[in-house]
Amino acid sequence: MKWHEITISTTEEAQEMISNFLHELGAGGVSIEESGTLSKQRDTSLGQWYELPLNDIPEGQAVIKGYFGEDTDTDALIAAIRPRVEELREFDIDPGNVEYTALVVDDEDWATAWKQYFKPLRVSDTLTIKPTWEEYEASENERIIELDPGMAFGTGTHPTTALCLQTLESVIRGGEEVIDVGTGSGILAIGACRLGAKSVVALDLDPIAVSSATENVKLNDLSEQVEVRLSDLLGVIKEDSAALEKTSGSQSMGVTVPVDLVVANILAEIILLFVDDVYEALKPNGIYIASGVYKNKETDVEEGLIRSGFELVEKRRDEEWIAFVARKPQVV
Repeated sequence: MKWHEITISTTEEAQEMISNFLHELGAGGVSIEESGTLSKQRDTSLGQWYELPLNDIPEGQAVIKGYFGEDTDTDALIAAIRPRVEELREFDIDPGNVEYTALVVDDEDWATAWKQYFKPLRVSDTLTIKPTWEEYEASENERIIELDPGMAFGTGTHPTTALCLQTLESVIRGGEEVIDVGTGSGILAIGACRLGAKSVVALDLDPIAVSSATENVKLNDLSEQVEVRLSDLLGVIKEDSAALEKTSGSQSMGVTVPVDLVVANILAEIILLFVDDVYEALKPNGIYIASGVYKNKETDVEEGLIRSGFELVEKRRDEEWIAFVARKPQVV
């Protein structure tokens, strides 16, 4: 089968929004390549592997490729995405001097080629992400997340995902009920269970992500603890809490709202849309981990959390990305 490959040269700051645009326009897959120059700082404190070869992409820049079916009108597609990319400037996201190109490629040129660069990755003191196709022998006390991300977001290599997993490790004590908003590949939901969470409801608006997360949950033998649902942000929690209870045979699974922990690894603009919903979804003293925040949105997100009643506990950073840890105050 032939595919149309749309390449967009932009900035790292804009890469997630543009990737999302490509998915919304029907991309069968999206790849992102960032700068690979020697001057770029890499956190190797946990022995992370950076297998991507060096490239000539300038610092701060990124190349995004979206793949579309052979009957796609690429001119119309680029015409549709161009104004959306330019509109990012109105939200203080600079896409830089954007360039667009299109060409036709074969299945094998993209569908599996990226797998050679995705190796077992230690992302925290105890968590290691292992691609399903890689052999790996875990050490004592090492918790393994088996993953085949497919076409969904979330391999653990992006700073925001690593930040979330490291933060989950620091706040989970065992027995928590969790909501994972924008689950992507399901990596955070799986990680939360590996760290001791009792149960997780993993939500995503993208059917591809829901399918990917469901398969990854099965790969990790966590179907009894993680329920993956197609949901528009936290709309699912506004239903009767009984709607979160799904019966499978004689067993019941799901969570009961309010929960102990909410984690959202999504864009700052989306985080700000449902801060109040998260507040209502949490128990008093419950924790909200909000990641996916680029440095230019740090103040906006901090102010939004405080305005909704949260107490700011901590801010964690990796490169130019930030994860917020906020607490719903205890009722006095």
